[in-house]
Amino acid sequence: VPDVAVQAAQRALAGANGYPPSAGTAPLREAAAGWIARRFGVELAPGGIGACVGTKEFVASLPHLLHLRDPARDTVLYPAVAYPTYEMGATLAGVRAVPVPVDADWHLDLDAIEPTDAARSLLLWVNEPGNPAGQTADAHRFARYAEWGRRHGAVVASDECYVEFAPEPATILSSGTEGVLAVHSVSKRSNLAGMRVGFYAGDADLVEFLVESRKHAGLMAPSPVQAAAAAALADDGHVAVQRDRYRKIGRAHV
Repeated sequence: VPDVAVQAAQRALAGANGYPPSAGTAPLREAAAGWIARRFGVELAPGGIGACVGTKEFVASLPHLLHLRDPARDTVLYPAVAYPTYEMGATLAGVRAVPVPVDADWHLDLDAIEPTDAARSLLLWVNEPGNPAGQTADAHRFARYAEWGRRHGAVVASDECYVEFAPEPATILSSGTEGVLAVHSVSKRSNLAGMRVGFYAGDADLVEFLVESRKHAGLMAPSPVQAAAAAALADDGHVAVQRDRYRKIGRAHV
């Protein structure tokens, strides 16, 4: 865990006697917006960002909330080779989980989606850089994903938790925020897996709906943890160290 995060959490602990905001503290949302601007050149208001209790929680709960928002749709599309919680989130929500085939380079094959599934789609999950295959989308591919979602009226949620370690980092937010969410974690970026905090960003109306819905479920990252995440997102030095560490490990295993 980087020292900057540890120190921020320690400073915040003494004042952590009140309920933390489910939406995320102002410093956390501002730090997230600042990181998005630095990393991708995308300007986003803090109101277009919400905190989550680690992104796994968000992945698992998003289909349920989106189905409440639009009960007429009942299908979650996700990569056929992927993190299992994409499928499980749909199962927990009581909606259909439909895998999308991947092409020879492990990217989603949008042309393979059945028209009937597209018409019923509530949510399309994207994971680039991908786990476990490691494929990485560029801005053009992200634009294709976003356009598909807008054309079919489905939310496109892009799980970008490994983006700091991509050769050429890109985000779906570069294609505009309408109908899309980018999901980010500090677990991989900053070794904060044990603190359980992340954020989602994108379509302001959708973020507002999720913030207002999620607070009733008590989905709140503790105040010291939010302070640690804000400090980590504002600091890029420790990420360079982490990136170099992974590269050395990778070279050692080639």
